[in-house]
Amino acid sequence: MKKGSTRRTFLKNTIQGGIAAGALSTIPNSLLANEFMQSTIFSQTPLPYAFNALEPLIDAMTMEIHYTKHASAYTKNLNDAAAAEFKGENISLENALANMSKYSAKLRNNGGGHYNHELFWKSMQAPGGAGMAEGSFKQAMMGSFSSMENFKTKLSDAAMTRFGSGWAWLYLDEKKTLQIGSTPNQDNPLMDVSPIKGMPLLGLDVWEHAYYLKYQNRRAEYVSNWFSLINWKNVEERFNSVR
Repeated sequence: MKKGSTRRTFLKNTIQGGIAAGALSTIPNSLLANEFMQSTIFSQTPLPYAFNALEPLIDAMTMEIHYTKHASAYTKNLNDAAAAEFKGENISLENALANMSKYSAKLRNNGGGHYNHELFWKSMQAPGGAGMAEGSFKQAMMGSFSSMENFKTKLSDAAMTRFGSGWAWLYLDEKKTLQIGSTPNQDNPLMDVSPIKGMPLLGLDVWEHAYYLKYQNRRAEYVSNWFSLINWKNVEERFNSVR
């Protein structure tokens, strides 16, 4: 090693050069961990549409603030919490949510906030988009809710009766049955601390920052209009991936 080379440079060059396993074993595990093992870095997925794509039902300013301010803050704070609590392990967000009782309130709030919003963006499309396709998912929906009007009524009730901030969900429970429920704050059905448990397929954000600029206190109007934005193809793909 040349004079002045740092420990990091030496380790990087050694591994990139294909050092033998026997030689690697001579480097202390603690040193390798400090240099190379990092917690998962979480990032926002780019929106699949422009900020104004959901108008007139959700305005561009709400979408921009929601995505660039609120959701961005959840992502940043999640990374801060993960760096402190994952101890260098590469832990998936889904795994962390499933074991949330082991983690801090900061990780719970921001891990849920990040996951929920990443699902929320993908669950929407511009007004007038494709509806629900014929197939196994539609059959399951009709089997569970009898009609789309009944589904809308049940999800609307879950959204409207959620006191304060939270989410209304369409999810698959542990028996792979479609269910509707709600959670407070940024909780979701993946969490072991949630009163409803299963795989989220569709989430409706009823935090005021999701609708207040346009609808003020008219949550019911926001919820009613939101049904016209559902990206049913995305929901069906999630259903097919876990059923």
